[in-house]
Amino acid sequence: MIKKILSLIIAAGTFIGLAAGPAVKPGVEVLRESGFAQLKGKRVGLITNPTGIDNDLKSTVDILAEAPGVELVALYAPEHGVRGDVHAGDHVDNTVDAATGVPVYSIYGKNRKPSAEMLKDVDVLIYDIQDNGCRSYTFISTMGLAMEACAELGKEFMVLDRPNPINGTKVEGNLAEEDCISFVSQFAIPYLYGLTPGELAQYLNGEGLVGEKKVDLTVVPMEGWKRDMTFGATGMPWVLPSPHQPTAESAIYYPASGILGELGYMSIGVGYTEPFKLFCAEWIDAEALARRLNGRGIPGVKFRPIHIKPFYSVGQDTNIQGVELYVTDLDTAPLSLVQFYVMEELADMYPEKKTLDNANPKRFSMFDKVCGSKEIRKRFGKAHKVADIEGYWNKDADAFKARSSKYYIYK
Repeated sequence: MIKKILSLIIAAGTFIGLAAGPAVKPGVEVLRESGFAQLKGKRVGLITNPTGIDNDLKSTVDILAEAPGVELVALYAPEHGVRGDVHAGDHVDNTVDAATGVPVYSIYGKNRKPSAEMLKDVDVLIYDIQDNGCRSYTFISTMGLAMEACAELGKEFMVLDRPNPINGTKVEGNLAEEDCISFVSQFAIPYLYGLTPGELAQYLNGEGLVGEKKVDLTVVPMEGWKRDMTFGATGMPWVLPSPHQPTAESAIYYPASGILGELGYMSIGVGYTEPFKLFCAEWIDAEALARRLNGRGIPGVKFRPIHIKPFYSVGQDTNIQGVELYVTDLDTAPLSLVQFYVMEELADMYPEKKTLDNANPKRFSMFDKVCGSKEIRKRFGKAHKVADIEGYWNKDADAFKARSSKYYIYK
């Protein structure tokens, strides 16, 4: 009996990832195990934030600063800062890292792209940030612009790879179009692009999307990552890359509501305890909306009624209601179209409240940029029907998946 109990305890520990440890090693650990051979004799710059860690939660900043034979000469701060001490959207200032004494240059303020002056003392610029797998998240824009700067200046660029937290198979959305290129849609890729940062860097470089010159690119791959893995399957610790991505699951819900969230028309859970999982307003009948959405049989998702009082942002200190989203089958769920299904049902229930007829037009520009096309708003706004945009939204996904597959590092 004792042996049986012990075997059950061991099995349970393995199941929750305690006994076996993380299944995946991030690129920084692989680099360390190589003895930092690729950095010997080079002056190193690093773009990172609090998500740049090993599986023991040690910062890549500190790993490189302490590494024998590695000369860390500069840090570069994206949105939220190197140590995560800057609020969302706030400009990041040049400073000095208190722990290492290394100068920190802002690339989320006046400069989004490292300047020649910022890179003058660097031989190789390293990127190590956990992304969320969605085009509108600004860290991949930072990566691409830094690659462009390094290509222009003849500097090496290295990516310490990390997982795509959704997985490496989910591709949704049209390619960002020329008139909607911005920091939230910096490159002509789909809304969900199904690549790791290292694979994306190889795609951007190989397809000529980071300027006329190609950069001297090295990707230090992960060990153990598979394309069908969500972040939860990796066993790696999740450090929130921004305040409203508190768990790895947040990355799955971000594309389901983030486009709608740009309009500020209803709460998507930002300001409550469920960011990106909710669709709520004072005028919504929660039970009726849940019933209608579930009645549609949208693959891979379910909805439940919810009543909330947000602590800040849309609906602050107000009793509002709506639905909470549950993704039950990631493979089949049309994540990025979920918000449009919600808007369609609300337009049918409350014709006088149609989203695009009532939202502030000043917010349309950002909505278009995040969509990567003005066509989505124009087509959806005619009748608030998903059928009017579905074909356009999905038109590039298969071709992108085929074209990007040659840059895959992982199976």
